[in-house]
Amino acid sequence: MEVFDYLVVGAGSAGCAIAARLAEDPAVTVALIEAGPSDHHVSVWMPIGLASTVPKPGVRNYGYLTEPQAGFNGRRGYQPRGKCLGGSSSINGMVYIRGHRNDYDDWARLGCTGWNYEDVLPYFRRSEHHEDYSGRDDNRWHGGSGPLRVSNLRSPNPFSNRFVQAAIQAGYAANGDFNGAEQDGAGLYHVTQHRGERWNTARAYLHQGNAGDKTLSGGRRNLSVLVDTQVLRIDFDGTRAAGLTVVRGGVEQKLAARREVIVSAGAFNSPQLLLASGVGPAQELRDLGIRVVADVPGVGKNLQDHPDVILNKRVRSLDLFGHSLPGFAKLSMELLRYRRKRTGMPSSNFAEAGAFIRSRQGLAAPDIQLHFVPALLNHGGDRKKLGHGYSCHACVLRPRSRGEVRLRSADMREAPLIDPRFLSDEEDMAGMVAGVRAIRRIFAQQALASAGGRELFTDDFGPGEGNQQVIEAFVRERTDSVYHPVGTCKMGVDDMAVVDPALRVRGVQGLRVVDASIMPTLVAGNTNAPAIMIAEKAADLIRAGR
Repeated sequence: MEVFDYLVVGAGSAGCAIAARLAEDPAVTVALIEAGPSDHHVSVWMPIGLASTVPKPGVRNYGYLTEPQAGFNGRRGYQPRGKCLGGSSSINGMVYIRGHRNDYDDWARLGCTGWNYEDVLPYFRRSEHHEDYSGRDDNRWHGGSGPLRVSNLRSPNPFSNRFVQAAIQAGYAANGDFNGAEQDGAGLYHVTQHRGERWNTARAYLHQGNAGDKTLSGGRRNLSVLVDTQVLRIDFDGTRAAGLTVVRGGVEQKLAARREVIVSAGAFNSPQLLLASGVGPAQELRDLGIRVVADVPGVGKNLQDHPDVILNKRVRSLDLFGHSLPGFAKLSMELLRYRRKRTGMPSSNFAEAGAFIRSRQGLAAPDIQLHFVPALLNHGGDRKKLGHGYSCHACVLRPRSRGEVRLRSADMREAPLIDPRFLSDEEDMAGMVAGVRAIRRIFAQQALASAGGRELFTDDFGPGEGNQQVIEAFVRERTDSVYHPVGTCKMGVDDMAVVDPALRVRGVQGLRVVDASIMPTLVAGNTNAPAIMIAEKAADLIRAGR
């Protein structure tokens, strides 16, 4: 049996960060356990590689499917999740967004002491190395010396700039920094890249900048990184987490924890592991023949995600990604350019520009986010048939619908049952319709309309704002997740909380959850940066003996 001070399950956005931070103390030993392989692959470090990793399950993508969703007319949703070092930060769209300050202040109002915006801002700044503030830590909003590289796009697509201008023409403010003083407005996104390459959390926290680090741990002797290692369950000594049972190389073995087991496996796999180990709703566990260690009814509940709909416009322009012989010829030339300079179309994160807008007056913060993509795409459709064009996503930032994650069996190698219950709350549909209408207004402005082209799949919307019922039908047929699941191991002080504000699991000892699953409510934006912040703060909580 191998023995470590800390065992961290899951080498994703949060797992890499907390393992590396804990290993900064040379007196402790840390093992980081990842079910997938390393992140050393061109599909990870080249930004446009996400086009090959995200659309379908693979070596580095779990590619989960949800249960049939009534809100989607019975369709199943798709949920890509990273399965390699860096987790979903190795396959995501690299958009660096923290959310709105009100989100964190709301957490504090729910009883999560120490998690308001002013409490968490230092951890965002500590993690960040923004190229505009490199080497400086005197900026109110940004850090300049953290491990996570954040930059402006090196080669923004001309149509991304057109989108920003069109949004301004439609009446929205310009915003060059969604993570600054105000979130409202339209602009180009900041991305987790450095010199045109993806900067996932493995490269930031483990490899320390070396994309080909063969030790996987940056050479730190007190940090063991175990890839291709499947955790089967948490082992308990009474109600204390004592270690893990894992499978490595086809052999089952034990890992022991002197101090703590830290679960950082994400919004789907973290509750799955707790449940498979006997921590969760007692009756659900007994029904599956699992011995109950602690009756914690909130495990797997409170699943929240951003429902997302996409509008397309076909445009004949080789500035846009698309499936055509001229398009492939241009991309070939762009790949050569990328090899030489790390610029050009291969450095695109696809979701290059966007906006945070309010669906109606009187709201305290934006409630809709837009992602503009210089390519035609849709949820689950065949992009090869679409040709060249651009797309825009709209998602509801604070959905009211709540779902759950349950076990199919006690075997961690079997996918969990995922039921987000998208659009089960009528207010979410109202937000989606408002998002569709906002996109069409932006598409109609001169900055984009002057490029010509035509919208796809919206011919029957009707004039003006469009027919409400027709748009609702469009939303049900074409909405899916934008891949921001959270909340299934909720932090809080109520009876359904899974972890306390120090992220310790209720009813047991020596066990914490540190990832996006602890969010009591979904933040207004992409969830990668907040997951990293959670890990940074958790490391301080652990070191302080909380």
